[in-house]
Amino acid sequence: MKMNTIVGNLWFDADEKGVTKVSFTPIEESENANQEILHLAKEQFTEYFAEKREEFTVPLSIKTGTAFQQDVWQALIDIPYGESRSYKEIAQAIGNPKAVRAIGQANRVNPLPIIVPCHRVIGQNGQLTGYMGKKEEALQIKKNLLELEGVKVKHKNQ
Repeated sequence: MKMNTIVGNLWFDADEKGVTKVSFTPIEESENANQEILHLAKEQFTEYFAEKREEFTVPLSIKTGTAFQQDVWQALIDIPYGESRSYKEIAQAIGNPKAVRAIGQANRVNPLPIIVPCHRVIGQNGQLTGYMGKKEEALQIKKNLLELEGVKVKHKNQ
């Protein structure tokens, strides 16, 4: 399913149990995608972008990722709306304080951006860092999402 948002188009897919993928680039919808779940996801995204939803409750079906990545993604879900955490804080939260770089790699392959809010992870100095492994355009999306949630971010020259 595709939808237009304030940060550009989003595509998402589901299986019979929950949302399996959210993407900023086109993806094919599965033949067996649960349309009820997809419509619920679209409704919740619409509410999120209208600043009427702070938490996604649509069922999720995460079938990818190592145990480590899944731990990281769960720690991201635990970051409240309107707040941010550093990579170091996420590493500490999962009991692996030396895994700062690996946290960034787990964020890069997050199958459910926004729902699993990897955009809420910023540099220790409060500056924006990479988003989805991409550069400028993706950083602008991250900045827009954080600003939507009321998070103050530093720019590189600050």
